[in-house]
Amino acid sequence: MDENVLKAIAKWPNVPAVYGWLSLDRRGQWYIKGDRITNALVNGFIGRNYAADALGRWFFQNGPQRVYVRLEYTPYVFFAEHADGQHALTTHTGVPANQIREALIDENGALVLRTDIGVGVVCDRDLPMLAEALMNDSGRPVDDSDMANLLQGGEQRLYLASGIHRLLVTVAASSELPRRFAYQTDPRPAPGEPEC
Repeated sequence: MDENVLKAIAKWPNVPAVYGWLSLDRRGQWYIKGDRITNALVNGFIGRNYAADALGRWFFQNGPQRVYVRLEYTPYVFFAEHADGQHALTTHTGVPANQIREALIDENGALVLRTDIGVGVVCDRDLPMLAEALMNDSGRPVDDSDMANLLQGGEQRLYLASGIHRLLVTVAASSELPRRFAYQTDPRPAPGEPEC
């Protein structure tokens, strides 16, 4: 977190939190009260001061005040780049993910990754780039029939090439992800917690 934010927390430790104002969409865009935040400096400030509490509620620490974030899907949105023959992932907050630990596809075909920094959905615009890293049992690139077979519960297994490793891609219902990865999509105050 920014140094000035940490100083503000120390100076005013008991400022009530804000709920329901800030949200994150599936493409990594911030919204305040439904209006997209387009200012790059504001987006950068939010991203540098974005974290989660022990209850799995993600927030932006705005000086001494926590502003809890409503998540459209996952806490992170990953953007993919092709660099040095490898796929590089960066979060919507600008933090690189160095290791993919788990790969899932939901019922709508969204690719969700658990990485060394947390769980996130791959931005739909970047899925075609990562699709070339998906392969079937025989090692050939995945096609539409492979994907349909997987999503319909068939025996087809798919893998995501990640560096020198191949990760098995599993299917998970989107509704299961918050519980599975311990995050809240619509944070609310804990009992007795004051709010603004």
